Amino acid sequence: MNQNIEKFIIKPGSKVNLKKFDTSYNGKLQKEEAKSELEIIHQKMSDMQYKIHAEKKQALLIVLQAMDAGGKDGTIRDVMYGFNPQGCKVKSFRAPNDVEINHDYLWRVHMVIPARGEIGILNRSHYGDVLVVRVHNLVPPKQWSKRYEHINNFEKMLTDEGVRVLKLFLHISKEEQRKRLYKRLENPLKHWKVDEADFEERKFWNDYVKAHEQMLEKCSKPWSPWYVIPGDKKWYRNLLVGQIITKTLEDMNPKMPKSTINVAKFKGQYQ
Repeated sequence: MNQNIEKFIIKPGSKVNLKKFDTSYNGKLQKEEAKSELEIIHQKMSDMQYKIHAEKKQALLIVLQAMDAGGKDGTIRDVMYGFNPQGCKVKSFRAPNDVEINHDYLWRVHMVIPARGEIGILNRSHYGDVLVVRVHNLVPPKQWSKRYEHINNFEKMLTDEGVRVLKLFLHISKEEQRKRLYKRLENPLKHWKVDEADFEERKFWNDYVKAHEQMLEKCSKPWSPWYVIPGDKKWYRNLLVGQIITKTLEDMNPKMPKSTINVAKFKGQYQ
């Protein structure tokens, strides 16, 4: 069952109030129904990736942003396995290292933009430079406030060069975040994911909400709109993300290249 994915797009120029977005929305679907549909989507994703790889004229960049415990890792695991890993790369961003910090803030991102024929996934991204740096006053407001325009121009350049930019904000409630962080404490297999900073960052929840709202308002453009994905129900999140990716790939409309050899001639030789 296809959802109306257009309803999840932030229209360019619109005002954003995240309190008005239902984080537990499920599209009136049942969990098993969504999982079955996702299996079909995985095959579509695989088929479309094959065409993009063969065509080698376009690339797809998927940007995932979320609050801590928002589901970025889970989305990559449960949705993106529809892609062939030979043509799909995932990059996770954390605080810049000594090399990265001596370049402009977009340098490390540009270094991992997928080549034509490939798909790239960013687990966090350049948007950290208008989120974390803003909330924690790592750079002056005069500096980070200019970055919205930088980012928009950067993504427009990528789009003009054949890289489709798909941006997904996985939106969870504060209560859902609390539950997920607590589950990590309960499960010994997830203790490695426990970071004291995640619990400390909860104190800045409202500041992060405001920063995300402005990010969505200022950087949802016709060439690279933001989607707000209801994230409390993981199974619905996965289905919706899969549908949006599939629709994006279909809109890219990759074409299989024509053969450079006389296929009929060679077939005759090997009958």
